Amino acid sequence: MVSNNQRVKRAQIIDAAKEVLATQGLAACTARAVADASPLTKSAIHYYFRDIDEIVDEAMAGHVDAMLANLRHVADQAEPDERLWRVVETYLATFAEQPDAAFLWFEYWLAASRRAALDRPAAMLEKMLALLAEVSSSEEIAHQVLSWLLGTIVQQHVRPRPIDDLRDELARLTS
Repeated sequence: MVSNNQRVKRAQIIDAAKEVLATQGLAACTARAVADASPLTKSAIHYYFRDIDEIVDEAMAGHVDAMLANLRHVADQAEPDERLWRVVETYLATFAEQPDAAFLWFEYWLAASRRAALDRPAAMLEKMLALLAEVSSSEEIAHQVLSWLLGTIVQQHVRPRPIDDLRDELARLTS
């Protein structure tokens, strides 16, 4: 059984890792960097987690859960016929406002693939698909939209397009 103190310490480590990931990227997220960003020592970090990959997995899940919570809030505030678009618009705006977040997400996928540990990234994708299926009322559309979103966030870095063009493209994709 995990004590309350252990939960608190683990949460501090994960919060520190989220900060390191958001500000410095995946490559910089080392046990030393996490320790420096937290109130704990490097040895304490190793006591509470088996390795840095476990910490990164937890921190990335935290980032994704926060984004999903925001997207759910947006969906809940939108008119039923606008829910999908509002979620998509907010998703794209998040990556436009935080361009390094897209790189972090893709770097994380690659790193997880290289260590043959895709269960956590897959679970994160499933959560996103579930939200998209909920707001589009179709699992097939959810898959299409997620693939489109992943490509679009990359393209927006290289060749940004106006939001109205993206909305028209999404409407064609989902009709």
